[in-house]
Amino acid sequence: MATVFVVSGVVLANWVSRIPAIQRGLGLGEGALGLALLSAAVGALVAMPVAGWLIARLGSRPVTIVSALLYCASLPLLALAPSVPAFVLALGLFGAFNGAMDVAMNAQAVVVEQRYGRPIMSGFHGLWSIGGVVGAGIGGVVASLGVTPIPHLLGAAVVLGLVALVASRGLLPAGVDGGAGGPAFARPSGALIGIGLIAFCVMLGEGAMADWGAVYLQGTLGAGPGLAAAGFGAFSLAMAAGRLAGDRLTQRFGPVALLRVGGTLAAVGLGAALLIGRPLPTLIGFACAGLGFSIGVPIAFSAAGSAPGIASGPAIAAVSTVGYSGFLVGPPVIGVVAELSSLRLALGTVVLLSVVSALLAHSVGRAATTGERPTRSDGEQPNVEIAAGSVAAEERG
Repeated sequence: MATVFVVSGVVLANWVSRIPAIQRGLGLGEGALGLALLSAAVGALVAMPVAGWLIARLGSRPVTIVSALLYCASLPLLALAPSVPAFVLALGLFGAFNGAMDVAMNAQAVVVEQRYGRPIMSGFHGLWSIGGVVGAGIGGVVASLGVTPIPHLLGAAVVLGLVALVASRGLLPAGVDGGAGGPAFARPSGALIGIGLIAFCVMLGEGAMADWGAVYLQGTLGAGPGLAAAGFGAFSLAMAAGRLAGDRLTQRFGPVALLRVGGTLAAVGLGAALLIGRPLPTLIGFACAGLGFSIGVPIAFSAAGSAPGIASGPAIAAVSTVGYSGFLVGPPVIGVVAELSSLRLALGTVVLLSVVSALLAHSVGRAATTGERPTRSDGEQPNVEIAAGSVAAEERG
């Protein structure tokens, strides 16, 4: 399970590190790139509810495996696209498989967390961020060596696909969260809407750092390609540190307090960096944003997965759909605003939404740490003995 999260982060970071090169190769301006990225948003938003439906029927294990392999396979298509329309189509596929994998692996992680009876979701997301650091480092080195995006992303896809396939053997069996009846789509209750809005604010910030961080450093501040790639690396490293410590902090201070502090830190750090407008302070500001955002998504998914009366897969799909609309729709909107004004001003929207996430922190309440046992979509309890044995085996491994 842990390796699956790492693979997801590495795939995304490899793509992020090559955005400036692919942008130049296709001759795209900031506005055009932002609009092209919208296709990834559409793909993900379509795929997420479908993934939730499949998880309720089949379980998170098979959906995680298939979506992870397709996500890796779609990575080189972004560099192979010979034209803007082909690039838009490739982004749509990439976004769809990314969204499906995120829903599936988080649904699997919720089941694992509920077997432990204490918060561990943040640790999984910390490993995703470590994957982002590793991927950004690889991407920065490869870009600095002058390797073109096609061999880079093709090689990354093959290696990461094989790693994901091997790692899938450690996933919990499909029966722990799959069933044959009941609602497969979560009705947007007030609790889920509030949690989803927090995810929206946090994920918009993550998407902005992923898609525009390197462009801002290289295009606006004049940093070199290696330093530009290091921007997302600093963001991901700080996010990884926050998430690796997040489970213990959640137990000690509670999710509401952490969300409030995190939103404030992201707003102050990134806001100051944008005002200063120099590469080194910007790297520090990106790190503050990563630390501030780190706990938001794990808490949101834990709260959604523990919502009463709803299977974890559809509940996470509902929150993910709202949240990832920020992660994937936000960056294109930032591109349009940047075209009309400046990228620095456009990134200021991330500062404002960080404040909003802090104000909405009360929405998660107690749900994030209840550790309730989930029910399958047919209302039956999953096979606890099988799940517990699988978790223990994973812990030993």
